[in-house]
Amino acid sequence: MKLPLQISFRGMETSPALERRIRDKVARLERVHDRLMSCAVVVDARTRRLHKGKVYRVGIDLRGPGFELAVGKSGRRNPAHEDITIALRDAFDAIGRQLEDRVRISRGDVKTHRTRAAV
Repeated sequence: MKLPLQISFRGMETSPALERRIRDKVARLERVHDRLMSCAVVVDARTRRLHKGKVYRVGIDLRGPGFELAVGKSGRRNPAHEDITIALRDAFDAIGRQLEDRVRISRGDVKTHRTRAAV
């Protein structure tokens, strides 16, 4: 992995297994776009009021030449985000879709519509 990666944990202990999983997911993003410059991942564990368990929020900032993408997946409305692996999956799926769209646009694969000429 050539990409400088910054991983931060808030409200929870650092986990080597979780860090490996994040590094694997970032490596997959590098296969989509090979000129990524930096990536910052923040995993935030918050306790919910009046409920048992924690809800995880995963934020990802991804930078490349001429663009910056950001995702902040919050489990506030999604009870599935009580599982850290699901919260990670959802966040990396979202940033992956954004990155794929960006690559398609830069390649010119996206059809642009001509605007009507003013009469």
